Amino acid sequence: MRKNYADRSIVVKMIFIVIGVLFTVRLSVLQLFNPKYRDMADRQALRNVTQYPSRGFFYDRHGNLLVHNEAVYDMMVIPRMVKDLDTAYFCRTVGIDRATFDERISKARAYSPYSASIFMKQISKEEYARFENKMFRFKGFYIQQRTLRIYDRPIAAQVLGYVGEVNQSDLDRDSYYKKGDYIGRSGLERSYEEVLRGQKGKKVMHVDVHNREIGPYRNGELDTMPVEGFNLYTTLDADLQSYAEELMGNKRGCVVALEPSTGEVLAMVSAPCYDPNLLVGRIRGKNYTMLNSDISKPMLNRALMGQYPPGSIFKVAQSMVALDLGVINANTGFVCDKSLVGCHNHPSATSVRDAIKMSCNPYFYQVYKRVIQQGRHRSIYKDSQYGLSVWHDYMLRFGFGQKLDIDLPKSGLQTGHIPDTSYYNRQYGRERWAFSTIYSNSIGQGEVTVVPLQMANLAAIVANRGYYITPHMVRFYGPDSIRDERYYTRHETGIDRKFFEIAADGMFDVVHKPGGTGHRADVPGLDVCGKTGTAENYGNDHSVFIAFAPKVNPQIALAVYVENAQGGGGTWAAPIAGLLIERYLNGEVKRKDVERQYREVNPCQKLPLTRRVKKMRKKK
Repeated sequence: MRKNYADRSIVVKMIFIVIGVLFTVRLSVLQLFNPKYRDMADRQALRNVTQYPSRGFFYDRHGNLLVHNEAVYDMMVIPRMVKDLDTAYFCRTVGIDRATFDERISKARAYSPYSASIFMKQISKEEYARFENKMFRFKGFYIQQRTLRIYDRPIAAQVLGYVGEVNQSDLDRDSYYKKGDYIGRSGLERSYEEVLRGQKGKKVMHVDVHNREIGPYRNGELDTMPVEGFNLYTTLDADLQSYAEELMGNKRGCVVALEPSTGEVLAMVSAPCYDPNLLVGRIRGKNYTMLNSDISKPMLNRALMGQYPPGSIFKVAQSMVALDLGVINANTGFVCDKSLVGCHNHPSATSVRDAIKMSCNPYFYQVYKRVIQQGRHRSIYKDSQYGLSVWHDYMLRFGFGQKLDIDLPKSGLQTGHIPDTSYYNRQYGRERWAFSTIYSNSIGQGEVTVVPLQMANLAAIVANRGYYITPHMVRFYGPDSIRDERYYTRHETGIDRKFFEIAADGMFDVVHKPGGTGHRADVPGLDVCGKTGTAENYGNDHSVFIAFAPKVNPQIALAVYVENAQGGGGTWAAPIAGLLIERYLNGEVKRKDVERQYREVNPCQKLPLTRRVKKMRKKK
């Protein structure tokens, strides 16, 4: 009997031993190997505080500060640690109502009861000072410092871009970001995000039962310091940018100014403009909605996203192609036959230089006809297909019909349209179209569209007498002056330099000689070379002008596009270009009467234009 009891005792002891071992193993797993429970334990006494780096600054080409940072504060919450909270007192202290509190705490719990998330973001220094000494009363809440973008001058909003909170797509794409972080959303802020953002650091702090920090954990052994982002040294001339925005302040359109020899963008304006500080801080959401719903589209960067008919500025490229192909020579003349295509009154052009000066439509009708119908095939259709293929290849060499690889986000960048044979085959059928179908391309109308950046690039090509450097916005970044080698490569058109001298002579005559169409771009003492354009359009025509100056060793090339401005390129775009050239090359504008006239006037057809355009299109 005793033996049976002894056996039972052994069994009971074994059961207790096994249970004890199991508990020991389980506790070891929970405490030593399972990160979830280890983290829960840590959170009772430790706080991991992200140390946000300073985002890189922006400077203009002369070292003037464009964008810097200002310290702000985020109020963080760990929902599980929120205890014994006097909600009414808390709301009065931080300046929110009860409904807002309930909404935010619910979102925080849904994200994670154990992890910190943002409860109030971008609290200013002044706001934080009001309740800083009361934060110890609010268990589960603490303050985390970060920086906010400040734009020193209210210019170049579409170019500089803005910073916004990360979304789920950003979190899925890059593990660097956590909920509540900020990322470049547009402009240079977006395209140089990885350069600007730096590297986050971490500080591990002991906290007491009152949620107050009592010191670094293990004397800061686990802490890491943030690494600040690189500064960007842009190509912009802040004074020229500001002046261009003044001139375009009450208009719709754009300005792109380049340094021809380097491809550096001196100014890029899309009008209407807006103050980039509108998209900073807690007012960003409200202002974004306001700007995005504005019918005049201030957030659209027309310089990169607008696709417009180039009008007569395209004649410069047409003449270069024809001269290089040998279908005309420098002294080829054509009668100004208005039965072919409409034109203004002027003598018939007896040379390419004359034709550019007077912007003769029938002349370039004949030029384009010789390019398209070169007599290589008996069939007029096959001959036109051959000629168009040759012409299309030349236009690509000018940078048309493709995205110029500028260092701004490519998502909105447009290509324009240079039609090829496949396009017309789809439209009309193979061998069912010829020059007579597509002649409107000759004067920059028809199916041809270009982006204003490409227009300015055309002016730079003539200024350089046959080549361009890809336009770009940043000269270098970081303490080691890192440069992008893409922006040191010459892109040759392959057209003889002597032909571009003819184009430069013709563009000089446009501004300075009798019969020229761009006299209003004339700046006393400067050899301005330009070309006017009037782009036909639903509604009033667009006013277009490209230019460079001086004629020898050009320092600036630009395009000005004023939408729906009745009167043509010589009336509106040309004088604006002249003022910009004068300001950049002379440092000041002495023609104050001209400046006042074109700064204050608004020639653009009033909006809403879209409804009228839709009706016109339906009638057609």
